[in-house]
Amino acid sequence: MDVLTLTNAADAPFLNQQVAALERRGVRFDTRCVAGEISTETSRGPFEYLRFVRTVRDALRTGPPGGGEFDLIHAHYGLTAPMALCQRQVPVVLSLWGSDVHGPVKPVSQACASLCDAVIVMSEAMADELGQSCHVIPDGVDLDTFTPEPQAQARERVGWPTDEYTVFFPYAPGRSVKDYPRARRVTDAVDGTLEKPVTLRTVSGVPHERMPDYMNAADALLLTSKSEGSPNAVKEAMACNLPVVAVDVGDVRERLADVSPSQVCATDAELVAALRDVLTAESRSNGREAAAAVSLERITDSVLEVYAQAVDCDLQVDHEASLEQPQSPAQ
Repeated sequence: MDVLTLTNAADAPFLNQQVAALERRGVRFDTRCVAGEISTETSRGPFEYLRFVRTVRDALRTGPPGGGEFDLIHAHYGLTAPMALCQRQVPVVLSLWGSDVHGPVKPVSQACASLCDAVIVMSEAMADELGQSCHVIPDGVDLDTFTPEPQAQARERVGWPTDEYTVFFPYAPGRSVKDYPRARRVTDAVDGTLEKPVTLRTVSGVPHERMPDYMNAADALLLTSKSEGSPNAVKEAMACNLPVVAVDVGDVRERLADVSPSQVCATDAELVAALRDVLTAESRSNGREAAAAVSLERITDSVLEVYAQAVDCDLQVDHEASLEQPQSPAQ
C-alpha cells in the first residue's frame, strides 16, 4: 500500500514513530508538510495552507516514488483535512490530535470529518467532542525504547543531582497549552515541605530517543495541560514505571486507572497533595503493565485495520505479535 501523508508537523516524534512502525509492516509513505515555521510566538497563516492545496495535487499527479498511484491519503491534524479532500479519487483517513477538536480548529475538523472515509481520534473524550463516528486509537508507545532502568544510572547520564526530588515537565515552558505556570505553582508549593528540595525540571528539544533517560532519572512526571488527546508523555512515563501526577485531560484517567503510585487531580490543592504523596513514597510505579495496552505494535495493528477498511482490501495483521507482553528489566 502507498500512502500520502499530510501534516503540519513533520518532525512530531509520535507521527514519525507511527510511520516507521507501519513501514515495517510493508506500508510505503510519501510525506508532505505545510510550508512555514512555527514556534511558541508564531504560527502558520491561511496563505501557507492555501498553497498546500497545490502541493497535494502535485503529489497525487506525480504518484508515489516507486511509481503507480497512491492508495490512500492520511491527513494528520484537522487543518490538513481540507487539502486532502480537494480530490475525491483517493480515500482519506483523518487523524485528529487533540487541540484540533478541543480548540478553535474544531469547526474545520468537524466539517471535514464527515467527508472522510475514516477518522481516528486519540480518546473517548475526543470522540464525544467530535460527535461523529470515529475510531479511538491513541498513539502507541515503543516499549523497546521506553523501558525502566536504575535511577542512579539515568541521573548520572543526564547530569541531575541525587540529593533532590526531581519533578519532570517534558515540554517547553512557552507552550501555553501545557500550562507550565501551573506546574511551577504546584512544585513550589511542595518544595520546602519535604526532607529534600523539590526541583521542577523541563526538557524539550532533545532527541526523542533520549527521553527515557530523563523519565528514569525523575521521581515523578507532572502533567498540567489545559487540553490533550492522549498525551504520549504519560504513556512513556508508564512504560518506564515513572509515577505520574496529572490533571484530568484526554485519556489520562483511563490510562492511569490501575497505575500506582500515580494520581489524577482537578484542583491545584489536589495536585500539591498528590505530588507530595508520590514523592514521599519514593517508589516506582507499575505503569509498564498498563502500558502494554497501548504498545506500538498493538496500535499499529489498529491503524492497519482502519487502512484496510478505507481502501476496502485485506491487509495481513500479525495479531499474535501485537499481544506479546513487555518484559520489565530487572531494576
